[in-house]
Amino acid sequence: MNKYLAELIGTFWLVLGGCGSAVLAAAYPELGIGFVGVSLAFGLTVLTMAFAIGHISGCHLNPAVSVGLWAGGRFPASQLLPYIVAQVVGGLIAGGVLYVIASGKPGFDLVASGFASNGFGEHSPGGYSLLAAVVCEVVMTMMFVVVILGATDKRAPAGLAPIAIGLCLTLIHLISIPVTNTSVNPARSTAVALYVGGWAVEQLWVFWLAPIAGALLGAAVYRVIGSDKA
Repeated sequence: MNKYLAELIGTFWLVLGGCGSAVLAAAYPELGIGFVGVSLAFGLTVLTMAFAIGHISGCHLNPAVSVGLWAGGRFPASQLLPYIVAQVVGGLIAGGVLYVIASGKPGFDLVASGFASNGFGEHSPGGYSLLAAVVCEVVMTMMFVVVILGATDKRAPAGLAPIAIGLCLTLIHLISIPVTNTSVNPARSTAVALYVGGWAVEQLWVFWLAPIAGALLGAAVYRVIGSDKA
């Protein structure tokens, strides 16, 4: 249970820190942190939690990462569903806390703001198509899983994995916020989409299927390049 609670708390922090920065601070008058700030916020949530709970649960914070680690032979299938449930629940709690905070500002409109939801087409920050969104999410998640598997390999420099993984997630956001608002994490997407409803829920399937497909590809790639056999 310690592992599942750690995943719940960690995913709570990822959603509150990452989506919270997007909702509350990204476009704040004159002092907004913009895309770069939001990207850093997501990366910092993973980096800080990796040091805090990595030794407890492995700090997945993401159903796609859990699937990728399972496919990569690093995680038991028996714990996969409980981890995913804990991650989704933690994200939803964070979404609720963020809604309470954000709605404390006069004139706040949940639907109009988008509430950091992921989307494509007219709901993409840059107006990118469904195909562009799928390719982006698959490739970004694939590379994220490759970095995670590589950084946590027993042959990698000890103790530096959280930094590599956190910076990787930052880079992913710097690339893909304009395309989909960056998911690469079904729990993060679900955490805000269920509060927005409507289009956010209708498009949510993409942000489950594409990251999981990308995670499976990432695991397959690392099994090839990370093999210690000649």
